[in-house]
Amino acid sequence: MAQMIIPFFIIYQGCPNRCIYCNVHKTAGDFSGKITEETFRRTVQEYLNHPKRKGNGAEIAFYGGNFTGMAKDYQAELLGLASPFIEKGLVQGVRISTRPDSIDGESLGVMKRCGVTTVEIGAQSMVDEVLQLSNRGHGASDVSAAMGMLKERGFKTGIHLMAGLPGDSQSGFEYTIGETVALKPDMVRIHPTIVLEDTGLAELFLNGTYQPLSMPRAIEMCKYALRKFEQAGIAVIRVGLQTTREMEIEGSIVAGPYHPAFRSLVEESMFFDMASAMLTDREISGQEVIFSLSPKDVSCFLGRKNKNMQTLKETFGLTKIDVSVDPVQERGTLAMLADGRKSMTERCRH
Repeated sequence: MAQMIIPFFIIYQGCPNRCIYCNVHKTAGDFSGKITEETFRRTVQEYLNHPKRKGNGAEIAFYGGNFTGMAKDYQAELLGLASPFIEKGLVQGVRISTRPDSIDGESLGVMKRCGVTTVEIGAQSMVDEVLQLSNRGHGASDVSAAMGMLKERGFKTGIHLMAGLPGDSQSGFEYTIGETVALKPDMVRIHPTIVLEDTGLAELFLNGTYQPLSMPRAIEMCKYALRKFEQAGIAVIRVGLQTTREMEIEGSIVAGPYHPAFRSLVEESMFFDMASAMLTDREISGQEVIFSLSPKDVSCFLGRKNKNMQTLKETFGLTKIDVSVDPVQERGTLAMLADGRKSMTERCRH
C-alpha cells in the first residue's frame, strides 16, 4: 500500500510571485487561509482512523504554497502542531512543498529538528527560458543548488515537473528530464500544462499566443519521462494533475490535455508499445497470440474500451488475442506466446 499523505494546503502563502499557469484555488481546492489547531488535529485523526490505513507510515504534508517562504513564526506553528503526532509515533514525519530559491541552510536545520522528512521542490522545468516565460522567478541553477543542500542534510527529495509550458519544446523537455535524472531525487511528479481560468496562461491562450499540448502529444511526452525515471530507479508518484471539486466546475479548465485518469492513458500507451515491439517482425498474421501479465496491469494493457486489443489485432492481422493473468508475474512485464514460442519483455518495475 502506498504511503498515506495527510494533506494541508497553504494557499499562495510564501510565494513571492504568481506563476503564469497558477490558480491554486482550483488545483488545491478552496481552503481557508489559516490552519487552526482544531482543524489540524481533527483532520489528522480522521486520516489516522481511516479503515484502509496500515502501519505508521503516514506523513503530514503542507502543499499549495511555498512553505519555507512563509513567515518563520507560522512555519514554527505548523510544525509544532505536527510534533505531538510524530513524538507518539502516529506519523512518520512532515512533508513540505517549496520553491528552490527559498531554501537555505538555517531553515533546513530548523525543519530537520522539527520532524520534516521530505521536501518536494517545484522546479517545473530545467530550461531557464521556459522558467522566465512562466514567471517562475528562479533559474535551473537554483533547483540544482537546493537539491544539493537537501541531500547533504539527509532529506528525502521530490521534484515537480510540467510538460508543455510556454517556450517548451521536445528537446527542451528531454533536457529537463535528463537534468532531473542527474539530480537523483527520490521521487518526481509530472503533468502536462493545463490552462486554468483566471491565469496569465489563459490570457495567452485566448489571444492566440499560447497553444497547449494535444492529448496525444502530452501522452507521448509524459511517457518518455516515465520511462526515463523508471529506468533510473526514481519513483514517479503522480502523472497528471490531481482532480479537485473546483476543477470540475464548468469553465475552470479553459484548455489543455486534462484527463482525470491521465496516468492510465500513459500506461496504456506504454503497454501498447511493448506489445507492438513483441509482435513486430514476426510472421503472425492470421494467428492467435496470448499475453501474460500481472492482474494489476490488465486494465492498462487492454486499454479503454479494449482499444489496445482492437488496434493490435487490426495492425498485425491477428485472429484473436487472449490475456492470461499470472498473480506472481511482476508488474510492468509482459510475456507473449505465439507460434509455440514464448518471449518476455518488461517496461520497468513500478
